[in-house]
Amino acid sequence: MLEFSWQRMLAVFIKEFTQMKRDRFTFGMMIGIPIIQLILFGFAINSDPKHLPTAIVNGDNSYITRTIITGLQNSSYFSIVNGNASNDEAEKMLRTGAIQFALFIPQRFTEKLIRHNKPELLLEADATDPAATSYALSAIQGVIQSVSENFSGTLSYLASPAPPINLIIQPKYNPERITQYNIVPGLLGVVLTMTMVIITALAITRERERGTMESLLAMPVRPLEVIMGKLIPYIVVGYVQVSIILIIAYFVFHVPIHGSILLLLTACFPFIIANLCVGLTFSTIARNQLQAMQASVFFFLPSILLSGFMFPFNGMPAWARIIGNCLPLTHFLVIVRGILLKGNGLNEILPSTGAILLFFCFMLLITVKRYRQTLD
Repeated sequence: MLEFSWQRMLAVFIKEFTQMKRDRFTFGMMIGIPIIQLILFGFAINSDPKHLPTAIVNGDNSYITRTIITGLQNSSYFSIVNGNASNDEAEKMLRTGAIQFALFIPQRFTEKLIRHNKPELLLEADATDPAATSYALSAIQGVIQSVSENFSGTLSYLASPAPPINLIIQPKYNPERITQYNIVPGLLGVVLTMTMVIITALAITRERERGTMESLLAMPVRPLEVIMGKLIPYIVVGYVQVSIILIIAYFVFHVPIHGSILLLLTACFPFIIANLCVGLTFSTIARNQLQAMQASVFFFLPSILLSGFMFPFNGMPAWARIIGNCLPLTHFLVIVRGILLKGNGLNEILPSTGAILLFFCFMLLITVKRYRQTLD
């Protein structure tokens, strides 16, 4: 029996380290994934979202209403993206997720305020993500209270023990702010992303490792035919997952379904095939299944963190939102939450669907090109 030798152990150590350096893909993943995690968790993730997009439907442009709007902006929780929206524009922006809040200032607001008639301000909030609205709703109450308490000069007579402004807050689409209504529909996209990318990422690498790749290359088929043949079975699996999640969401978590299930199933198709193309691309790049899994994690991690699933999307810095808008999961979450919770129709989901289709076309071109290189 050989005794333990530090020299032999050192030789094996040097051999493994040398092999690791030669495998640049794996080594890059080992370095890159921790850096991405650090950047995402350190800078992009924000549990106290600020500068949330807000539209103003202003029916009374006066000094007092301008003071209220300025107070909203100075609170840092609200970012005015449309300061003179109509009722229809504000409602459409809320339904499509373009804004988080809509403040409605009625006509003759200042006149009623001067006459002590307690005019009403209506703030409608997209409460599909409760975490994105809680701090901002507290902030606007502080703004209104501050405006009410700081009347001076010619308006000093307005100061009274009772608040002169009646602020009405209306959380829409999830008025009870139930977390499951936000998380469970989001899980539909997260599960599809995780399973579709990982499964297909192992497709070609598995055949290469098992030695069946040569048989596939010898077949008289075109690259696109092979790609379609590999993707279609997983599309069926994806729809099985969608059906299971929707059934559990409705009967177990009591998530409301206000929109068309048929429309949701149709919208799932471009999202499924987009993720399948991502996984298939990884399988043409990776040399083995370990690299394919690492590449899948490399894609899945930013998707789940920058899409708005775990943290409010509008609360992220601008650079993080730019990256997030390049990921299909970000747009799919808008679609699924919009259909289930808001009852959105085809017109409302078209922009997000178009973004997913654009991503799919881009990935399909890369997949076909990489597959041709694999043939060579």
